Amino acid sequence: MNPTIRQLLDTADLLVGNDGEPVDTSAADTAAPAPTTMLTATTASRYRGAAFALRAALESAVTACLTAHGAPRTIREGTMRGALLWLRCCTEAGTARRAKAVWSRLCLGCHYHQYEIGPTEDQVRAWRTEVAAVIALLAP
Repeated sequence: MNPTIRQLLDTADLLVGNDGEPVDTSAADTAAPAPTTMLTATTASRYRGAAFALRAALESAVTACLTAHGAPRTIREGTMRGALLWLRCCTEAGTARRAKAVWSRLCLGCHYHQYEIGPTEDQVRAWRTEVAAVIALLAP
């Protein structure tokens, strides 16, 4: 797992674990020290932000897997739907299906609609668990 994916997963954990209090990010254990910032957001915004971080981590892992298996550049840099279709050639079909399923759920959780309630904490925690499992399966 590359450092970017690890940082994205840590960011999702930070957003889900926060109870509404401002968070000092300078205390986070990261590979590169970042400037001190304070995070404050509504619960729904934090869960949606965690979904964005998880989706980015999954997309990075899929791209890394495709790169390791020599997928064409147009697939690696194209749409994620195309990358997920190509992923079936690089991994087991079950792993590719799991990646596509969790990516689809994360996409729904990332988009804001006035008439929908955002993702819940339980949903984001379940997505976090599934994303970590899929990333472990995709690791070369």
